[in-house]
Amino acid sequence: MTSDYDYDYAPPRRPKRRPVRKVLAVLAALLAVAIVIGGSYVFYLANVFDNNSQKIENAFPQNRVSKAAGDGSQNILLMGTDADGGSGEDENLAGVPNGGRTDTMMLVHVPENRDKVYVMSIMRDTWTTIPGYGEHKINSAMAFGGTPLVVETVETLFNARIDHVASVDFAGFRSLTDALGGVEIDNPAAFQITGGNGESFPEGVQTLDGESALNFVRERKSFTDGDYQRVANQQLFVKALVSEILSPTTLANPLRMSGVVSEFSPYISVDSEFSGPAAAFLGASLWKVRGNDIEMFTLPSLGTGMSADGQSIVLKDEAAIAEVSEAMSNGSMADYLASAG
Repeated sequence: MTSDYDYDYAPPRRPKRRPVRKVLAVLAALLAVAIVIGGSYVFYLANVFDNNSQKIENAFPQNRVSKAAGDGSQNILLMGTDADGGSGEDENLAGVPNGGRTDTMMLVHVPENRDKVYVMSIMRDTWTTIPGYGEHKINSAMAFGGTPLVVETVETLFNARIDHVASVDFAGFRSLTDALGGVEIDNPAAFQITGGNGESFPEGVQTLDGESALNFVRERKSFTDGDYQRVANQQLFVKALVSEILSPTTLANPLRMSGVVSEFSPYISVDSEFSGPAAAFLGASLWKVRGNDIEMFTLPSLGTGMSADGQSIVLKDEAAIAEVSEAMSNGSMADYLASAG
């Protein structure tokens, strides 16, 4: 007799256990792929930078300021030039970095802990000793001895070693700004540029395209204090520019980031040691830094005056220079800026 309940019984199959080690292996493989892809992308950007940028041969002098053993900070001398002469400098600026005069000079200090970046503008008319040539405006060092003499002059001034040198043509601001789709600034005071198209820059927040950015950083004749306000405007724009580059919308967009590097690198010349991989490694060490972590200021001076031969000059403040030098050497730039106001 067959029961209605008789049937072939098979116990339910238990799902196979996937050992934890297999799951970890899969995750490790995915991570490895991500690293390879990311590494390839960084390598690609570094390669683009190397292929498009120019190299400054023999950028450093024979006489160098020594650096303390184990000092992980970095000092980068940034020289701004204007090959088109739009900022009213000498006509031979097309020869920079091996001739002419540096139109703008900034000393970038990256502390060992990499928590901030300090950018100090040095007024181009600062009256100082140029090794082997006596006292002159600091931007004359380029005409006297090219990039090595500029480096030696700045190292002597601050008793600090310059690790890298970069010379940037102002025209690069135009291409870089357009590659980013414009850069937003907050202009503290309205002004209108002299000559050209007489472009006006109202007070307040506005977005600059490439041509407007170039006009903004070049202008000095509209201001009663000339170079002082121009330097302030350059600092304002550079900080806004870097903030845009460091924003998630740029860093997380490979196409946009590639465009930034491709557009800007033809306008920059760097020392032979500042290769694409070296720049990428330094950038990676600054992964925590955002726009608000960039401190920009102008080296304090004692005002303006006249040299013995009748030149209008900026008088250097020896006490302030000594304080900046000490702050760079012992990692106390934040304290210095706080105390200096």
